[in-house]
Amino acid sequence: MSPPADAPTQPQRTATARRIAGLALPALVVLAAEPLYVLVDTAVVGYLGSLPLAAVAIGGTVMSFAVWFGTLMAYGTTGRAARRFGAGDRAAAVAEGVQASWLALATGLLLALLGMVAADPLARLLAGDPATAEAAAGWLRIAALGAPGLLLAAAGNGWMRGVQDTRRPLWIVLGANVLSAILCPLLVYTAGLGLTGSAIANVTAQTLGGALFLIALVRETRALRPMPSIIVQQVVLGRDLLIRGAAFQACFLSATAVASRFGIAAVGAHQIGLQLWFFAALALDAVAIAAQSLVGAALGAGDPDEARDVARRVTLAGGVAAVAFAALAAAGASVVPGWFTPDPAVHDQAAIIWPWFVALLPFAGVVYALDGVFIGAGDVAFLRTLTILSALLGFLPAIWTAYALDLGLGGVWAGLGLFTMARFAGLIWRWRSPRWLVTGAVR
Repeated sequence: MSPPADAPTQPQRTATARRIAGLALPALVVLAAEPLYVLVDTAVVGYLGSLPLAAVAIGGTVMSFAVWFGTLMAYGTTGRAARRFGAGDRAAAVAEGVQASWLALATGLLLALLGMVAADPLARLLAGDPATAEAAAGWLRIAALGAPGLLLAAAGNGWMRGVQDTRRPLWIVLGANVLSAILCPLLVYTAGLGLTGSAIANVTAQTLGGALFLIALVRETRALRPMPSIIVQQVVLGRDLLIRGAAFQACFLSATAVASRFGIAAVGAHQIGLQLWFFAALALDAVAIAAQSLVGAALGAGDPDEARDVARRVTLAGGVAAVAFAALAAAGASVVPGWFTPDPAVHDQAAIIWPWFVALLPFAGVVYALDGVFIGAGDVAFLRTLTILSALLGFLPAIWTAYALDLGLGGVWAGLGLFTMARFAGLIWRWRSPRWLVTGAVR
């Protein structure tokens, strides 16, 4: 089938600022839509009280496993599709999306089943008290049903980014999340469903988004048969991203578990800070999405000089954007926590982590940009090793020391700072070397 009229038919590799912005700005809306909805959900639930807010923090941390799988799927599919698109084979790029969608559906159904069955023990493991655990488990049993749609949307985003089509994902993701953001307060307050309403709104957005991406895929191609050999290749080639993602999950799960031991106010403040961090991270990652597509296409076309130029431009753009985010966060230090909860104890705890949040953002912007460069280049083995070392030697020892010495949220966020700076140093070193510049339709 011919490509849709709004999708480019040939790779455009010139890394002008306009080209980067043309890919990054629609991706920004897509990336920001989900965490923005989570922020709205956090604010809606926060006004139910500190315990529901803590329950969403626990349940949301568990659901981040599905988000993690989705990110892996999107990034891995983008890199593979972009190289084939750069080599002039759009059909092969779309075929990567078909097989990724089958993998997404199977993985999503498995995660939904596990989430429903294991909701109680997982909530008890992470929560600091039985009441929070019970509320978190109830939220999680419903929210887990959204995993298949979430992963299907991630696969759809992946192949569309690979063929440099960021407009259709924008409208799909934006529409689903706007609907759910409207639905959330209606179900929580107007219908009186409380936390249950929050979970239903989550599932609605994720399922609708996944269905719309499937419709877009069917319109693109009729070659929809699953091909186990390609699916296995995607799994095998994505193993480094999987291991890297596991290191992130170990870090953030441990951070939430430690924060919950410091009390309900502490874990509530940590939830606010962490969701704002994720929001900033995914928004800044829009530049990295452009890098994945452009770097992959350039290397697929055998043009390492163009790939290097993309890396230079997106690193600068990521750093500048992150400084702007940091300035906004600093200006809102006394106001933003109040958007999520009226509890003064949570506000006091948020004041502890805010300086860390602001100071780390500029470095994080460079980290996210270079992550995109190396994922687009297929240099994920290096990213895996760097992340594991940063987690094992930095983040995890720091936060468990904070727990042992009762250092509070400041100790937890100091660990995040150590994690970020270790990755920053390693990525800059790799960027300056030529070892990531491997050309060809496959790495």
